[in-house]
Amino acid sequence: MENTFHITVVIPAYNAASHIERAIRSVLAQTYPADEVIVVNDGSADQTSEIVRQFGSRVRLIEQANAGVSAARNAGIQAAAGQWIAFLDADDEWLPNHLEKHRTLLSQNPFLVWSTGNFLTCSCLEKRQAAFITPQYAKQVLGAKQYLEDYLVGCQKEMGGCSDTMIIQRRILMEAGLFAVGVARGEDLDLWWRIAYRHPQVGYVDEPTAIYHVGVAGSCTKKMGEVADYINPIRRHLELSGQAGRQQAFVPVAQQYTRLWIRSMLFDARSGDIRRLISEFPTFYSFGYKVCIHLLTLFPSLTAAGCRIISKVVRTLHLRRRLVAPPRKIKS
Repeated sequence: MENTFHITVVIPAYNAASHIERAIRSVLAQTYPADEVIVVNDGSADQTSEIVRQFGSRVRLIEQANAGVSAARNAGIQAAAGQWIAFLDADDEWLPNHLEKHRTLLSQNPFLVWSTGNFLTCSCLEKRQAAFITPQYAKQVLGAKQYLEDYLVGCQKEMGGCSDTMIIQRRILMEAGLFAVGVARGEDLDLWWRIAYRHPQVGYVDEPTAIYHVGVAGSCTKKMGEVADYINPIRRHLELSGQAGRQQAFVPVAQQYTRLWIRSMLFDARSGDIRRLISEFPTFYSFGYKVCIHLLTLFPSLTAAGCRIISKVVRTLHLRRRLVAPPRKIKS
């Protein structure tokens, strides 16, 4: 097949010296090579730039003062020559067939302007990895198609992918307004949701093609934030989805994500933040759910300790299929 599918890979990097080489090598090892690889060094204070320069002309390095992951990704998009943009975080990696599988899917469905897909989650501390969802489940949801009719529905079915699995036409990214600079958390979801309001259909590769490393120290994209960092994006997207006539489709997604955030906050004994989140969006939760959370937040430290004990048992006995980062200890 003629190479007319031009892809630029954008990798934002901040103090990524310990893992940036792994990410770049996974890109250069693709069975379908990228046309351009851009690493945006977001003001790193370590040896990130020196390591990137070792790859010579195969990788284009852009240097900028520290401005956050959104600004770094935007700089890469704006500098890109490719019609398609593929994203990879500096602490993650691709399997060799990642670009080939997405390129094949998009070529077979030329009406699609973006695609995502399944990935492996890898716990570096536990030295274990597993598919985020099983390919069998993904195939069942997709049916005879290679794409989801609505990305928002895909999010509800845990098929929203992650940044490492997103390949999007550059013009669509520009149309959507790129990543929101200054957003402390969920800057990727913010953009995917904005794209989904206009272009709901999205390709989905059911087999994992990327490795998402959990529990990486210093990751700029995998940190917990302040409660306002959770509330403000939901508020904003309730408004944006309403303007696009898509609020009915967005609300179940917002409900799902806020429940996931509440669960994470229970591990950190963030009872005040949990209650504020529920009070901001009271219609998201049933009466029974609110009563349960109220009881769990009466003694936050005890609840957090119990959550960690249960998590440790589940991990030890391998009762949980999906891998997540081990719960952190509460800071005194």
